Amino acid sequence: MSVSFDGREIRLTTGRYAPQAGGSVMVECGDTAVLVTATQSTGREGIDFLPLICDYEERLYAAGRIPGSFMRREGRPPERATLISRLMDRPMRPLFPSWMRDDIQIVATCLSLDERVPADVLAVTGASMATLLAGIPFNGPMSAVRVGLLGDDFVLNPSYREIERGDLDLVVAGTPDGVVMVEAGANQLTEQDVIEAIDFGYEAVTELIKAQQSVLKEAGIEQTKPETPPQDETISSYLEKNFTKSIGDVLKQFEQTKDERDQKLETIKSEVSEAIDSLKEDNAVRKLTSTNSKLLGNSFKALTKKLMRAQIIKDGKRVDGRKLDEVRKIDAAAGVLPKRVHGSGLFQRGLTQVLSTATLGTPSDAQEMDDLNPNTEKTYLHHYNFPPFSVGETRPMRSPGRREIGHGALAERAIIPVLPAKDTFPYVLRVVSEILSSNGSTSMGSVCGSTLALMDAGVPLKAPVGGAAMGLIKEGKEVRILTDIQGIEDFLGDMDFKVAGTEKGITALQMDMKITGLSISTVSDAINQARPARLHILEKMLEAIDTPRETLSPHAPRLLSFRIDPELIGTVIGPGGRTIKGITERTNTKIDIEDGGIVTIASHDGAAAEEAQRIIEGLTRKVNEGEVFTGSVTRIIPIGAFVEILPGKEGMIHISQLSEARVEKVEDVVKVGDEVTVRVREIDNRGRINLTLRGVPQNGESSHHEPTPTPVAPLT
Repeated sequence: MSVSFDGREIRLTTGRYAPQAGGSVMVECGDTAVLVTATQSTGREGIDFLPLICDYEERLYAAGRIPGSFMRREGRPPERATLISRLMDRPMRPLFPSWMRDDIQIVATCLSLDERVPADVLAVTGASMATLLAGIPFNGPMSAVRVGLLGDDFVLNPSYREIERGDLDLVVAGTPDGVVMVEAGANQLTEQDVIEAIDFGYEAVTELIKAQQSVLKEAGIEQTKPETPPQDETISSYLEKNFTKSIGDVLKQFEQTKDERDQKLETIKSEVSEAIDSLKEDNAVRKLTSTNSKLLGNSFKALTKKLMRAQIIKDGKRVDGRKLDEVRKIDAAAGVLPKRVHGSGLFQRGLTQVLSTATLGTPSDAQEMDDLNPNTEKTYLHHYNFPPFSVGETRPMRSPGRREIGHGALAERAIIPVLPAKDTFPYVLRVVSEILSSNGSTSMGSVCGSTLALMDAGVPLKAPVGGAAMGLIKEGKEVRILTDIQGIEDFLGDMDFKVAGTEKGITALQMDMKITGLSISTVSDAINQARPARLHILEKMLEAIDTPRETLSPHAPRLLSFRIDPELIGTVIGPGGRTIKGITERTNTKIDIEDGGIVTIASHDGAAAEEAQRIIEGLTRKVNEGEVFTGSVTRIIPIGAFVEILPGKEGMIHISQLSEARVEKVEDVVKVGDEVTVRVREIDNRGRINLTLRGVPQNGESSHHEPTPTPVAPLT
C-alpha cells in the first residue's frame, strides 16, 4: 500500500517482517525505512494505569556510520531518539481505552535513513498501523505528518534541508475524530499562519488514515471500536449520593490555597473510608473496597473530576475563582544570582516558580551529536530539572527522564528563533531551568525564565519570548477553553496546549490530548485565546528587564570573531598544531577555527584576544615580492637570520643578503632583538619568504647602512 503527497510516496509493508510480534509494519519514504512493531502481554496484578512503552531505536548503520563510542556500538539513546519516543507516545496514549491495563510495547527501529526524509513522523504513523494489526483495543487509526513553510507555500513532509531553510517545523497527528497532537517550532509566525498549517497537515493525515483502513481491509482484519466492559458502579453511586455536596463545597471555596484545598479533599476521603468501615459486613460497598484498595481512590478522583468540570461548564468558574481567560499572578526578576553566574532570571506564575540561568561558552563548548540527524552539533542547549521538592514530595534523584528531556527541548525550540546570528554573537549558550515549585505549565515558565536569564547575560535577543499553557474541558457539545492551567486542571482536564512566542508571533507549540480528537475550529480558538495571555505575560517580564544588558558578566569569556581564507587554515594550525598552540600559550587565549574559515578567539582579557587576532591576521596576510617591512630579528642560524615581518609570520635573510659586502658571520651585522627594515626578495615555490637588507635604507643610524628615505609598509 502506498500514499503520495506532492511527489513524496509513503509505502506500508505488512506481513513480511517480525512474524512473532503482535503486529508489524515497515514504513518507507524515499530511502528512509522504519520497522514498527506492537506487542501486548497480560496485565500485571495491582496495576491501575496503562503500562504503555513507546521506544524509538536508532541504528547508525542506517546512515552508513559506525558508532563513535569506545565500544563501537549503540548505547544510551541520544536525546533526539528520546524525543521521537515521546512523539510516538503522546498521540497513541489517549487512544487506548481507559480500562486497558495490559502491558503494551511499541518499538520503532530506523533501519535506513535518507537525509531528505526524517523518520519521526513515519514512526508515529507506523505505531498506529502496527497496533491495529496486533488487534489491540485502540481508538485509531491515527497518523502524523510534518508541515514546513518555504516562502508563502506549505510543504508536506519536508526534507531536513527544507526544514532548516523554512520558517515552520510542524508535526500534526490526528484521528478520524480530529487533531490529537501538535508540536511545532516557528519563526515568529502569526496565529493565522499556524492555524492554516495545522489544517493543511490534517488533510494529509486523513489520507494516511484511509490508507491504514485499506491495509486492514486487505488483510481481512475488521476493526471494531473498543467497548468499555461492564463495571460495578456501587462505590461510585455511594460516593455521589453521600459526598457530592461536601466535595463540591470545597471546590467552590475560591479564596483557599492549593494546600488548603488538597488537605480538605484528603479529609473528606478519610471520612469516606471511615463511613465505609462502619457499614455492615455484608454491604456491597465494603466488600468491594476490601477486595480492591485502589478502587475507592479511583472513584473519589472520578467524582472530584466530574464536579470540577461541571463547575467550569455550568458556572464558568475555576477552582481558584479565576475567569476562563485569566492568567494567575506573575512575578518576574532578572539578575537574582551573583554575576559569577553569567545571567539569571526568576519567573513565578501562581505556585509555579522557575529559576533559569544562562552560561556563555566558546565554540568548542558546542555539543557534538552522535545520532542519525544530519546536524552534527548544537550551539544552544536548554536543560530542565524537576526535583521532587518542587511538588512537596520525596523520591530518588537520578538522571533526566523523558519528561525532563522533552520539556527542555520545547523551551529550547521556543527560544532558538530569537537568538542572534552566529557571526555577530558567536557564543555557545546553555540555559538551565530549575523548577523550584510546580503547579502547572513549568515548561512555559522555563521559556519565560530563559528569556530573563539570557537578557540578563547580555545576549542580544531579537525579541523576548513568553508562553502559557491552555486547557480544555469538553462535555458532549459543550467546550470550555482555559487560559494558564494549573495542576488540577491539567490532571482532570482534556488538553494541555502550550503556546510560546513573541509579540510578533508564535515560536513553539505543543498540544497533548486526553480525548480522541479535536476539531480545527477548537484548536484555532485555543491558539487565538493564548495570544492576549502571552502579551500580558511579556508585559510583566519587561517590567523586570526590558532590554539585554549592555555589558557581559566580568566572568564571561570575551570573543572575537573574524574570517580568514579557508585555504590558509593549515597555516594557522601549523604542523601538528604547533603554530596555533604557540599562539594560545603566548596570549593565554582559546582559539576555534571552523571549516569555513571563521576564527573565534576567547579570552577574559580583551587585549590578549586582540593580540591573538593580530598574530593570526599576520599569518594569513598575503605577502608580495617587493614589499618592505620593519620587524625584529627572532633567531640566527649560520646561514642567515629570521625576521618577524608580521605578527606570527617570519622570513629569512640569507647571509649573502645582509650587506653589499661579504659577511663572515651573521652576528657581525644583526643580533636577536634588532629592529631592521627588509624587502621581500622572493617567495619560493614552497611558500617560504626570502628577505634582503641590500639596498634597503634603515630607520636610524647603523654601522652597516646609511639611512635614506624610503616608504615602509605598515604593520597590519
